[in-house]
Amino acid sequence: MKIVIVCDVLGNPNNGTTLAAYNLINFLKGRGHDVTVVCADQDKKGAEGFEVVPIKNLGPFNLILRANNVYLAKSDKKLLSRVIAGADVVHVLIPLNLGSLASKIAKQAGIPVTASFHAQAENVTAHIACMNSRFVNHLVYKYFYRSLYKRVDMIHYPTQFIREVFEKHIKRSLPCRVISNGVNDMFFAPRERVRLSDKFTIVCTGRFSKEKSQQTLIKAIAHSDFKDNVKIYFAGCGPREKKLKRLAERSGVDADFNFYKRGEMPAVLSGADLYVHTAVVEIEAISCLEAIASGLVPIICNSERSATKNFALDGRCLFKAGDWRDLLEKISYFYRSPGQIEEYRQKYSEFREQFRQDDCMLKMEQMLEETAALARQ
Repeated sequence: MKIVIVCDVLGNPNNGTTLAAYNLINFLKGRGHDVTVVCADQDKKGAEGFEVVPIKNLGPFNLILRANNVYLAKSDKKLLSRVIAGADVVHVLIPLNLGSLASKIAKQAGIPVTASFHAQAENVTAHIACMNSRFVNHLVYKYFYRSLYKRVDMIHYPTQFIREVFEKHIKRSLPCRVISNGVNDMFFAPRERVRLSDKFTIVCTGRFSKEKSQQTLIKAIAHSDFKDNVKIYFAGCGPREKKLKRLAERSGVDADFNFYKRGEMPAVLSGADLYVHTAVVEIEAISCLEAIASGLVPIICNSERSATKNFALDGRCLFKAGDWRDLLEKISYFYRSPGQIEEYRQKYSEFREQFRQDDCMLKMEQMLEETAALARQ
């Protein structure tokens, strides 16, 4: 098939959406499909299989976006029309201007459109201090619908959770498939466990941003009676890194903040004792699934705005959103009962198999092929 993938925000593979995009792109290319990616990454100019549009200038908002390593694409109708012509299917990754225009051009040309749902409203409103405003978040979901999803032949939701959230806001059901973005095989591969530290070690993965709420973990350990025997590894990057470092230092918590290369993460995860997922807003959290695939037991934030809570096997693996006392209680249980960690690892060994990336990508390929076939009938 000739597939056009349109992504307003691509960038470096340092977040779940970008990783999901590259995983799909690479898988489809590996399966022999003719894949063209339209994005605003200026370093992709001249690269085979990429068409690059300019970066959108948003004036004073540029500083906010750059602080989060985000660069928005400027729509280019002429380029999109040329690239989309003759495609079997157009797949859009983000419901912003470039993807919206691509969907309009494709529909006018009679070309089917599929689209993934990678952006929660809170991922947008967190940048404008409105993350907790139900009204503003509702308006964002309505914008997503009008901008893109009302024209889409098939929506890809990574989780049933985000499907239900979106359909509740737009008050209608749309054609869709629920397919996990999947976990790479390197996280499932058996490996020798090399401890990261002599201390009881906790890994917490995710962007250093407001909705990830890493401060809850720092506060929990700061109030523990075993603080001196714990080390936390925060894997990620983002605008709140300095603030989190200061909090850890003031609290006397031994914490390491680092951005690890993709290939380094399996060793980091397998070298820890426990994984804590603090995010209060999350569509799927592949980082949590990667930890589970690596053999770590997770303790997950039980936020009503996060799908990740569904990865908890029981209440021992959940804590109340923003409640460091409850988180400390759950960490203490595993800290004081090391035998329970091994027991829970065994419990998770079967659960994790459903998230193997190749199986998930095959389902994505099938979705694209079936959507394209329907348009030819």
